[in-house]
Amino acid sequence: MESLVIDKLFGGIYKNKKVLITGHTGFKGSWLALWLQRMGAQVYGLALEPETNPNHYSLLNLQIESSIQDINDFDQVNKIVKRIKPDIIFHLAAQPLVRLSYLDPVNTFQTNVMGTVNILQACRNVPNLKAIVIITSDKCYENKEWIWGYRENETMGGRDPYSASKGCTELVVSAFRESFFDQPDMPLLSSARAGNVIGGGDWAKDRILTDLVSATSNAESLFLRYPHATRPWQFVLEPLSGYLTLGWRMLEGKKGFDGAWNFGPNKENNVSVIELVQEAKKNWDEIKYDVDRENHPHEAGFLMLDSTKADKLLNWRPVWGFSKTVKHTIDWYKEFYQNNKIISDEILLKYIHEATNQELIWCKE
Repeated sequence: MESLVIDKLFGGIYKNKKVLITGHTGFKGSWLALWLQRMGAQVYGLALEPETNPNHYSLLNLQIESSIQDINDFDQVNKIVKRIKPDIIFHLAAQPLVRLSYLDPVNTFQTNVMGTVNILQACRNVPNLKAIVIITSDKCYENKEWIWGYRENETMGGRDPYSASKGCTELVVSAFRESFFDQPDMPLLSSARAGNVIGGGDWAKDRILTDLVSATSNAESLFLRYPHATRPWQFVLEPLSGYLTLGWRMLEGKKGFDGAWNFGPNKENNVSVIELVQEAKKNWDEIKYDVDRENHPHEAGFLMLDSTKADKLLNWRPVWGFSKTVKHTIDWYKEFYQNNKIISDEILLKYIHEATNQELIWCKE
């Protein structure tokens, strides 16, 4: 890795900073841990054991201090946070699947809502803590199936347990901000909402690209449950660059950067499931699919984010369009399945290189 260049990303703010990631063993959390470590941060993790085998976190073999702990245990969470004394916390630990939330709604609400309460409560008296970024979901909004993007001030909601839990989490964050963190010398508190994230290293069940590449690796055909559902697809590094940009400004102590933020893709990335699969097939000929016509639990048909706030106030914007998003995702899995090779570092460097060519603010010295 080109450490001298990467050290200077985001104004060099993360070098030597203590960064705690909850959910670091998960898909997004492992990519975030990789990026932060490559920038010279002191990365700490708090999470359950990886839920799948294989999993991206184990494949990366990152040398970070990892606490395997359930965020529902407040006493243990409190001890870990107080011991680490982080400069910033990125909270990603969650039950992240819509279909699983139908099967286990109690654990979904417990983990996503009360787990967040536990993290925030533990943060109320931590020396040196400057910023807390709570990662929720684009599904936190009351989805009215309309054709324009949701803004940060739209109504929270959720028809399924997962979406409702994320709406509840946003209310928890707002209440803690107004009640406990809106005071001098307290950490700045924000929430971040992203679209449907894809990328290499995700093996969670009921995710379309994960299911697709798993089926392809076994020479099987994938049945599409909701072929015409439209989602804001984005490569995993896109929202992470947003979280890191937000964290950068919060670490600088700038009050106006607390609150809620959307980090969604460009409009061209809002496409249907079947269009996504067709694009993936352009990069992997062996992909086969069919439409599953059985009835399934409700999932949103159309969902899109408006990221104008992040564009105007953070000068953040996505790097890759739809074709590159899919290409780099499929490339990662093809290298893994065909060559037993992990190319996460190479993809990270490509992303940074293209962001630098586009003169994005987080790449400038």
